[in-house]
Amino acid sequence: MDTGPLKKLLLSGDPAFGPQLRVLTQSARDFAELFLLSSLRKKALARKLLPPPPPGQKLRLAIVGGYSLYPLHELIVHLCAVENLPVELWLGDYDNYPSEIMDDASGLYAFAPHVVFILPAERRCIYPGRLTDPRDLVQAEAQRVVDSLLELARRLNEKTRAEVITTNFLLPARHDLGAFRSRTLGSDWSFRKWVNLELGLNAPSYLHVCDWEFLANRLGGLAARDERSWFESKQPCSSALLVELAREVSLLILSLKRAPKKVLVLDLDNTLWGGVVADDGLDGIELGDTSPRGEAFKAFQKYIVSLKQRGVLLAVCSKNDFAKAAEPFEKHPDMVLKMDDIVSFKANWEPKSENIRAMAPKLNLGLDSFVFVDDNPAEIEIVRQFAPEVTTILLGPDPSDYVGQLADSRLFEPRSITGEDAERTAQYRSDAQRQALAASVTDMASYLESLEIEAVLSEFAPVDVPRLTQLINKSNQFNLTTRRRSEAEVLAVMGDPDFVGFSVRLKDRFGDHGLISIVIGEKAGDTMKIDTWLMSCRVLKRGVEEEVLNESVRLAQLKNCRFLLGTYLPTPKNEMVRDFYGRMGFTLTAESELKREFELRLENFSPRATKIKIVRHAYA
Repeated sequence: MDTGPLKKLLLSGDPAFGPQLRVLTQSARDFAELFLLSSLRKKALARKLLPPPPPGQKLRLAIVGGYSLYPLHELIVHLCAVENLPVELWLGDYDNYPSEIMDDASGLYAFAPHVVFILPAERRCIYPGRLTDPRDLVQAEAQRVVDSLLELARRLNEKTRAEVITTNFLLPARHDLGAFRSRTLGSDWSFRKWVNLELGLNAPSYLHVCDWEFLANRLGGLAARDERSWFESKQPCSSALLVELAREVSLLILSLKRAPKKVLVLDLDNTLWGGVVADDGLDGIELGDTSPRGEAFKAFQKYIVSLKQRGVLLAVCSKNDFAKAAEPFEKHPDMVLKMDDIVSFKANWEPKSENIRAMAPKLNLGLDSFVFVDDNPAEIEIVRQFAPEVTTILLGPDPSDYVGQLADSRLFEPRSITGEDAERTAQYRSDAQRQALAASVTDMASYLESLEIEAVLSEFAPVDVPRLTQLINKSNQFNLTTRRRSEAEVLAVMGDPDFVGFSVRLKDRFGDHGLISIVIGEKAGDTMKIDTWLMSCRVLKRGVEEEVLNESVRLAQLKNCRFLLGTYLPTPKNEMVRDFYGRMGFTLTAESELKREFELRLENFSPRATKIKIVRHAYA
């Protein structure tokens, strides 16, 4: 990597330094390169070339573990900083993490971290008995190791409400025991594999496992180790694996506040099949098990279908005649993707950037939720220039690498997978049926009544925490405050008597929308402050807003409140709700560039009438 141009930007005070630093950081894989970039960033901060983080907006990160934490923490802080997540750091002492976590008076708790990263000592994951011990004895010891880590994480979360990240354990890379290593659970190899599996399967929602075993396996077992560095300075691994570990931890930290991408937009010719369907015909394209290239394209489609099952929406954007483009989906025997898998199919001769822009309002999603893949660099460049919010992936010339390219982009990795994710495509297709009905009915009241809408209003429940957190962190347009929360913070709201939290699920005769709205209120004296009010834009103008307000008032009155206070915090994406409280009967009480405040006197409120049948769960 040539950092010379970057250094020149630094010395000249050129504002292009920041964007170029980010680009180089994203591509750096060598430890020395990444460490140098971190040093240059610090110099840029000292020269005020990079803006200082806003006061109070740093993420407080504590790192503890059984190894020397320098220079790992330098890399993590740098990787977060270049992604606009400034970090305030607290480091534990070498191999003192059990005491630091168990001692209520430790500096760890005085620091009040948002996230804690644990790097547990490998030597604490060794079976102390004999290789010939019975399996149940070894399993009991493995469970003790798992339980001890889970207890540390539980205590951390209970005391701080922090999200906790822990690595699992590296596997041995030497030939000790030979083939016998897999015939006994007491070998280091088998024992750690068992512990790693149990740790992942039993981790609660606030505990995120940084899969160190996988990272080392991906790099290579021998390349992951550096025994000299351990003996000399208590480093946990080789410098090469240290870079990968830092990247993984920073990605996990960033994912706590950022949602994955939502829409995958696909080119067709030489992307989903080989050849050009308009020229080669249905029988002439390469797809299926009769050739290596055809098999690779089919494997790519299978991977894309797996993304749909995680909740990713699939769309098509192709320079093509529509009938020709649709023919393989309808008639080719080896086509894995079908028309029913696609929520938006654009096959025409318009610029692809314009077609993608046209998809966004139809799906009620921002362009920054889209990822576009194409094998043509010219088409990729057009989208980059004219729809820069869209993330693009230029597929290489070899279709056997397409799955790897998309998987390693890490753009669609879920923090959790809910049942509603798998139904997302069906929900968007049902929307088309609703729109067709709306066009055939003469008035809105008749249309809403014909939908036969039912809403289920529920208190926050532990089983819903992953979906609640997912919606809180990805909703942008109909979101009055855009306050983000981790799963641990949602659980904290559930346990605080001064808060109320409820969700809304919606269904009608065309299908189930799933969980579509969340409200969090906080009692302060005789006032209930609406901390969070968000809703899926797909269900606007059907009476849901009115029923949510009815319920908010009802819960406020149960808490003996006289006022309901609503706040609008503007963002680049939520302009649509700027005047929402005013439309709902609230009175504007204060206004500035940073926020608008509204008030509703509950004694003057009359419940709004809608065409929705209401069902309540778990309410007093």
